[in-house]
Amino acid sequence: MSTKRNGLLALLGLGAVAWWKYKNSTPEEKQAVKDTINTAKDNFNKFGSDLKSKANDVASQVQNKVDQAKTSVEDTISQN
Repeated sequence: MSTKRNGLLALLGLGAVAWWKYKNSTPEEKQAVKDTINTAKDNFNKFGSDLKSKANDVASQVQNKVDQAKTSVEDTISQN
């Protein structure tokens, strides 16, 4: 329990220092921070879209294999 508390306090302290540093920075530095955050957000969204696309492709391939197997089994049953 003590480790969690210490970790949360450290995270809170880092957040406070980051906020203070941002608050006292120049407008150019603030814009650089905003640009960095926006770039990271765009990259994260792109990664999510790529991951979703790949998952849909795999799901489609699996469905095709299932349909092929199903057709094969139905053909085998109808031949007997």
